[in-house]
Amino acid sequence: MSNIRITKQFSFETGHALYGYDGKCKNVHGHSYRLNVTVIGKPISDNSNVKFGMVIDFGDLKKIVKEEIVDVFDHATVFNKNTPHVELAKELEDRDHNVLLVNYQPTSEMMVIDFASKIKKRLPSNIELFSLKLQETATSFAEWFASDNE
Repeated sequence: MSNIRITKQFSFETGHALYGYDGKCKNVHGHSYRLNVTVIGKPISDNSNVKFGMVIDFGDLKKIVKEEIVDVFDHATVFNKNTPHVELAKELEDRDHNVLLVNYQPTSEMMVIDFASKIKKRLPSNIELFSLKLQETATSFAEWFASDNE
């Protein structure tokens, strides 16, 4: 049976600031992110299985990505926990804002690495994460491919 790639698209709104950056993105701002998640595997060949013919049920993939990424990052503000933005984060949290403190600079490049790690841990053993594409604006995105990270 052939390997088939399955892609599901997601969207979420997230704010962030890049500490130490030499441009406008040092300021708190937000993006309407688009995330494409592509997995690869063989379609289920057992015709008695309710998921016969599927690599993975799109609903099952949606549940994983929603729980690990979308529900966590949507309408949150992300800061590197090792920067002075921690003071701003505390102020926002005190005002009941959703703030995420992460161990990395919250660029699209670093976010997509984080997302890949989280999604891979949740996939069934017969399914592999093939790629992620995190689109920050209409013309800017970061991509992660398993083949580049073996």
